[in-house]
Amino acid sequence: MLQITVDTPTGPMTLSEDDGAIVRAEWESGGRDDTPLLREATAQLLAYFEDPTTGFDLPLRVEASAFQQAVCDAMLGIPLGETKTYGELSKALGVPAQAIGQGCGGNPIPVIIPCHRVLGADGLGGFSGRGGVETKVWLLKHERAGGLLI
Repeated sequence: MLQITVDTPTGPMTLSEDDGAIVRAEWESGGRDDTPLLREATAQLLAYFEDPTTGFDLPLRVEASAFQQAVCDAMLGIPLGETKTYGELSKALGVPAQAIGQGCGGNPIPVIIPCHRVLGADGLGGFSGRGGVETKVWLLKHERAGGLLI
């Protein structure tokens, strides 16, 4: 697997490419590969951290169960600056809200697939990425998520 590490305001993030698609984004260091897709993914990630309205347009592949893929697809459908609750996604996918929480926690491509936009009915809920809930709050503030938390 090819990887590149990008310094972001939320810590170093390593993007992984396999067979022409981004398959992972993890808060860690170590990737130094150079491919056209990794360069483009780096540029888009840095652009997002400068201005979140730029969004992402990358080939993604969630290498996981059909359920995990469905949860990731649902998260990709949450527009910038908006949020959904675990309950809303559970109704849309016909599964318990707890399963949605597990699906969000299993997101292999955080930030690009915006699991941070999924909240609990009574508040933030969790965040499995580096920095935990503090990183989730930072990302939501960065996206000006409807003044929901701020």
